[in-house]
Amino acid sequence: MVSFHGGLGKDPMRQAEPIKAKVLVLHGADDPYVPQKEVSAFQDEMKTSKADWQMNFYANAVHAFTHKDAGSDNSKGAAYNELADKRSWQAMKDFFVEIF
Repeated sequence: MVSFHGGLGKDPMRQAEPIKAKVLVLHGADDPYVPQKEVSAFQDEMKTSKADWQMNFYANAVHAFTHKDAGSDNSKGAAYNELADKRSWQAMKDFFVEIF
């Protein structure tokens, strides 16, 4: 499972269960739509679920960092970041080489 600038929340009523899928999360370090509390809760869930997971943070990147049509103004909360786009795409390809 690969997530690019995705939401990380879960329904608090859902019990954490073992996660068998390998997980790669590619996340803008400055994403205002995913608060640190949500990031921490996600990481705790991955640990509790004994998942095989990775999470990469990209500096100066906000939400939608892979979308060229998102503009370039980070202050809007969603913006394209060429370096984060390239690095995250390469991380996904490396992840696929590892698991397939």
